[in-house]
Parts: sequence; C-alpha cells; structure tokens
Amino acid sequence: IRTELGRHIRRAFIPAEGCQLVSADYSQIELRLLAHITDDAEMLDAFRHGEDIHSRTARRVFGAETEADLKEKRRVAKIVNFAIAYAVGAFGLAPRVGISRHEAKKVIEDYYNSYTGVKRYMDEMPEKVRGNGGVVRSLAGRLRRLPDISSRNQNLRSRAEREAINMPMQGSASDIVKLAMLKVTKELKERGLSAKMILQVHDELIFEVRNEELEEAGRVIKEAMESAYELKVPLVVEIGN
Repeated sequence: IRTELGRHIRRAFIPAEGCQLVSADYSQIELRLLAHITDDAEMLDAFRHGEDIHSRTARRVFGAETEADLKEKRRVAKIVNFAIAYAVGAFGLAPRVGISRHEAKKVIEDYYNSYTGVKRYMDEMPEKVRGNGGVVRSLAGRLRRLPDISSRNQNLRSRAEREAINMPMQGSASDIVKLAMLKVTKELKERGLSAKMILQVHDELIFEVRNEELEEAGRVIKEAMESAYELKVPLVVEIGN
C-alpha cells in the first residue's frame, strides 16, 4: 500500500453500489505478542499505558531526547523492533537500517539491555524447543516441527533456532486473526448487519459495508477483533474506509 503499484492494485477492488470498503487492521500485533510471550516489563508497561513502542525504543535504545531527534530515531527504532521480533541478527539488521554490521551488533546489544525479558526469551526458546523434541507451538496450540534445531549443520540449526523464536509470534498472530474472523462473522450476523468480510491481508480484514451501517458495523468489528483473544496487553484495531 506504500507504493504506487500497491495503491493501483487496491483501486481494482470496488464496493457494490451503496457500500464502502472498510479495513480493520490490528496495530502492531507481533510486538504485542512479543510483550505477552516474553513477559518483558518494559514492553508490557508501554502497551498497557498506550505508549508508542517505537518512541519508547527510540528514547531507551537510541537516546532520543528532542522532538526532532525522536522523529528520526523512531524510524530506526521501528525497523529494529520488528527485526528483533523476527529474530533478525546483526547481519540482517545492518542493511535494513543502513549501518555497519558492527554498529548493528551494538544496537542489538543496547536493545537487549533495555528489554531484558526479550533477551531472556531469545536465549531460552531454542533450548526449550530442543528439549521438546523440536516442537514449538503457537498460543492456540498449533504445532510446528523443527527437526533441524538439533542439526550438526550450523546454518540449518541457526535457521531452525530463528524459527523457534519467531513462530510463537507469527503463528499466534495468525491464530488471533482466524479467531477474529470467526467472532466478527458471528457478531455481525447476531446484530442483523449485512456487512460482509471479503478479504484478509496479513493482520487486516476488509469488509463491504452498506453506507447506513458504517458506524454500527465499524463498532461491532472493532469490538469483536479486540476481544478475539486475551493477552497481557490490549489488542488494538484501527478502522478505516
């Protein structure tokens, strides 16, 4: 959606007469799951108080103080936050941020010093999965087998370790979206609304909604999605049309 091609593709989806397309997008669901799963005190505090997690990282990890400094460093902090959630190391982080591998390693070290719960999770999760016979599960219990986590081949083992760290976030995000799809469908039907779910894009659901139902349908969709699964931090859904 951030590119001209993406916007052009989206223009191909046209609502029926008298309707509008409504998007309902989970806000930072992977990072909220990272806070929930790692039990990191800093992350939990930020999300529970409705603070922008990227701004907090910019201040704590990159030392942003002024508003101008915060604006620039928040951009980098956002990249780092999601890179850590995807278990990206210094080699992968460096080109994303545009810094050297040595600088990226220092950034990750500073990040772990600020979010100690995340660091503990990153260290413990591969060993836990090895102890489980190479099995990792999402919050809803979906199973993924990672036989290479005990491989003698370092490349295969490292990739499996990254997947062991990341799967609980990515897999659980997928679980929550599926649970939300079921709950929204049920709630819309029970309220007698004609809104139809027509598309899922990652952690976003797209609906076709009649003009006269926009306000009520938006409220029902938001409430259903935000209550689809209970985490230690709030799930937040942004509605747009």
